[in-house]
Amino acid sequence: MLKDIVAVSAQPGYQLDLCFEDGVTGRLNISQLIEFSGVFEPLQDLNYFAQVRVNPELGTIEWPNQVDLDPDVLYALLTGQTIHYEPNYLPLAQAA
Repeated sequence: MLKDIVAVSAQPGYQLDLCFEDGVTGRLNISQLIEFSGVFEPLQDLNYFAQVRVNPELGTIEWPNQVDLDPDVLYALLTGQTIHYEPNYLPLAQAA
């Protein structure tokens, strides 16, 4: 897919409003996507969660601790599309 996120806005209840470069917009509840442990633990604090921003170099969203979410996954969840990745490597059996 490779669609960049161009805008994000934190909403109550761990929700994010997202806008992608192709005009697709929508709201996702992040608490249904991640566990608030490990690198995601700071996001439990709603004030910290609200500090989400777009990283234009990566085309995704991130928080101050540089935790980010895959934009392809977010796009697929908003649109109902399936993610198809093309491997850019040969399996070990073919590489020999």
